[in-house]
Amino acid sequence: MSTITHEQLRELYEAMILEHNRHPRHYPENPPGADHHAHGFNPLCNDEIEVHLRIEDGVIEAAGFEGAGCAVSVASASMMMEAIQGKRVDEVIELFQRVHAMLAEDGPAEGVGKLRVLAGVKEFPMRVKCATLAWHTLLAALENRQETVTTEDAVPYCPQPMERTPA
Repeated sequence: MSTITHEQLRELYEAMILEHNRHPRHYPENPPGADHHAHGFNPLCNDEIEVHLRIEDGVIEAAGFEGAGCAVSVASASMMMEAIQGKRVDEVIELFQRVHAMLAEDGPAEGVGKLRVLAGVKEFPMRVKCATLAWHTLLAALENRQETVTTEDAVPYCPQPMERTPA
């Protein structure tokens, strides 16, 4: 087995991001009978995603996503959809944990299969949240959470400027 160089991994990352952004899999798709849904939003770059799952007997039988975002966000969601189809929910949760560790915690790129190419996003720290948005939204869908998933801390309320009254 040959070892992939850093440069080869970067080229593969760029090619996969472009391919999945141009031709996202399971998009725009809300599978018939989907019974788990979640909404995610990244306010820094306006990535927005809806994840839809049909789960039968603990297995993800169908998955799709809708939304819009940057190339990294769309590609990550597309690759995620391919990776979770037909997997048991517990396997998907484990995959989420490994992918999150790889992207956000500088963990190893092991046990993630083809998703390993997403490790290239770490070279662009501002894009890590773009890559993880779909994954956090997936977890929320699995848990049937109703609140919008966000990659940022809560933003304090910012009132509009008051109108000045003529003196």
